[in-house]
Order: sequence, then C-alpha cells, then structure tokens
Amino acid sequence: MTSILVVNPNTTASMTLTIAAAARLVAAPGTEIIAATSSMGPASIEGYYDEAFALPGLLREIAAAERAGAQAAVIACFDDTGLDAARAMAQIPVIGICEAALTVAGFIAKRFTVVTTMERSRVPIEELVQRYGVAGRARVRAANIAVLALEDPNSGARDKLRNEIVRAIAEDNAEAIVLGCAGMADLAHTLSGEFGLPVIDGVGAAVKQAEALVALGLRTSKRGAYAAPLAKPYAGALKDFAPA
Repeated sequence: MTSILVVNPNTTASMTLTIAAAARLVAAPGTEIIAATSSMGPASIEGYYDEAFALPGLLREIAAAERAGAQAAVIACFDDTGLDAARAMAQIPVIGICEAALTVAGFIAKRFTVVTTMERSRVPIEELVQRYGVAGRARVRAANIAVLALEDPNSGARDKLRNEIVRAIAEDNAEAIVLGCAGMADLAHTLSGEFGLPVIDGVGAAVKQAEALVALGLRTSKRGAYAAPLAKPYAGALKDFAPA
C-alpha cells in the first residue's frame, strides 16, 4: 500500500475534508490518503504574512507523518507554502499543488489561466509561474474571493469564479483552467463539463505525481539545496523545531 499525506496548512478542518475527498477521488486502489489539518497558524492563507505563520504547523505535520510511515506528502495550498523548507526537512517526496497543477496543465494545453482567490494571492502565484518555467504560457487571475467564502454556498464565491473563467477564456484565449486554491478542489469536474475545456485541480494532480514518485522509488535529494538542516539550537517558541 502507498501512504500519502495530504496536509492542509491552514487550520480550517472543514476545508481539509474537501481536500481529502478530492485526493481520494483520484487515488489509485491501494493508495491510502492521510488527511491532516495544521494545528497552529491562520484559518486561511491569503498572502505572505499568513504564509509565514503557517509554516511551523505545516512542517510539524509532515515530520510526524514521515515518522509514522508516510511515503510522500502533498502541501494543499496553492502558494506552495513552505515547499522548499519541507523538502529540506523530509526524506520523502513533497509535492506542492501549484507546481503539480502547472505541470499537468502543460501536458494538455499550450495556453492556460490560473484563477485564484484574491488579488493579494495573485502576485505570489505569478512568482511561482515564473519559477516553474511556464510564464510564457500561463496567466494568473484573481476572482476577488475570500478563501473561506468558498465554503459558504450563499457567498457568491462560485459565481465569481465562473465569471472569471469566462473572462479567461475570452480574453486570455485559455485552453485550460487551473484552479488556484485547494478550497476549489471539489469544483474541477463540474466546471470542466460546464465550460467544455480541461479544469485542473492541484490536489488531484499532486496525488497522482506523488504516487508516481513512490512507484519509481524516488526520494528527495539530500545534496545541495535540499540537504538536511544543520543541527543548531532554536530559541523561544520555536525551540522544539531545532534540527537534531
């Protein structure tokens, strides 16, 4: 059996349920999805400040899952929150849903648009688009949706998302849409049928890539950038996170 941790780095447990359902929907028979919610940090991650305070809880969940036998981990936040730190800490492969979704989009479309939540989240995702080498192919749009509004059926968030997809198709000539928030994970199939083009959820994409890495017997390289952190004391509230 393949065991994959899917961790929600915010503290909203109901969002973890949505994420877990999307992960299990695509997981192969024999893949166990371990869904976890961070025990500390913000209720949602909307911008750089939230992201910084989400890291300790996220790293704690990944470390605990690796000790318990997880063979890969998925970080279910489209900012790829803490991805480099997690890869340096862990031996197992760690997949960010943004990188996974952009990779999958590149397999099936020449031009695609990421539709995310708020304007403050657009710029960090544009930086990831640059980092992952698809800047010439991908646009990023913000639909002016608060992350937690995705859980409220009366918020109008889903209509805003649909309206932004309409604009992406008309103005960007998008051939595929990437959903730029883990809280949208349950919408991909419905929106794909509605708009008649591929709609990619990063959670599902990351799970399939994690399965592939486990099947190939690949683990995170410990040479160079992702070498294990050097042992040293950490002070104050972070003392328990000191590398051994």
